[in-house]
Amino acid sequence: MDFESFKASVAEDAPPEGLSAPLAALWHQAKGDWEKAHKLAQSQAGDTGAWVHAYLHRVEGDEDNAGHWYRRAGKPHSEASLAEEWKEIATTLL
Repeated sequence: MDFESFKASVAEDAPPEGLSAPLAALWHQAKGDWEKAHKLAQSQAGDTGAWVHAYLHRVEGDEDNAGHWYRRAGKPHSEASLAEEWKEIATTLL
């Protein structure tokens, strides 16, 4: 799946089959279900889950908590727009 297909899938009722939990978290956040997205990101150990988790806390407006998760992900605290970061993460994970 490429980025454009992933982005277009947000118009559907359910995420595409076979998405990783971090990608599914991004999908659910784009649908407006932050809680589900957060649960999915929180369930993932490792850098990828931490990166998505950081992004979700930026969406929430909790920059301090986001900073904690960026450090765990080994990523700098993003200064991109939320839309740009969503695309960056999704493109990297796809």
